[in-house]
Amino acid sequence: MSIEKQVDSGRRGLLVATAAAGGVAGIAATTALVSTFQPSERAKAAGAPVEADISDLKPGEMKVFEWRGKPVWILKRTPEMMSSLAKTEEFVADPKSDKPYALEMPDYCKNQARSRVEHKDILVAVGICSHLGCSPSKKFEAGAQASLPDDWCGGFLCPCHGSTFDLAGRVYKNKPAPQNLDVPRHMYLSDTKILIGKDEKGEA
Repeated sequence: MSIEKQVDSGRRGLLVATAAAGGVAGIAATTALVSTFQPSERAKAAGAPVEADISDLKPGEMKVFEWRGKPVWILKRTPEMMSSLAKTEEFVADPKSDKPYALEMPDYCKNQARSRVEHKDILVAVGICSHLGCSPSKKFEAGAQASLPDDWCGGFLCPCHGSTFDLAGRVYKNKPAPQNLDVPRHMYLSDTKILIGKDEKGEA
């Protein structure tokens, strides 16, 4: 083989190696750049908004997401669950949500369902009891059962001290918990995606 061919072959090898290294570096740089747009764990803990996908949420089911280190419930209520809210209205301590707990109640959720008008069946609530900070358990089945009244319409029961909440997160009268469950600011990015912790007015 001539010296000229050996040089050309060497150059080609060097070019291929350089291009490959450049490609790897480019991918690494792109990955690093994309990752900077994702909220870090520290940012999430500090209160960065969290996107919740509810595309697989069926009526009567609830999903839990973490925001600011707290559980946020997203409950898709059935027509029966929605109709129960009129029945519990007179038995809850703060039906109009006039007394906030840890978060100011968004104006767009100051209604019987405590939800946005365009998605009345969806409840978004912080799953922390306003008594001593326990997380209530879901008790969606209506009717008599342990630790619940015979005319139970479905809702939530705090296992720590027995506070009960209806399916809008409103606390019943004469219970240890003094306030309703918090409803955080939120907005719909689509029919199946909710941004928790931010709405049209800004972040919570």
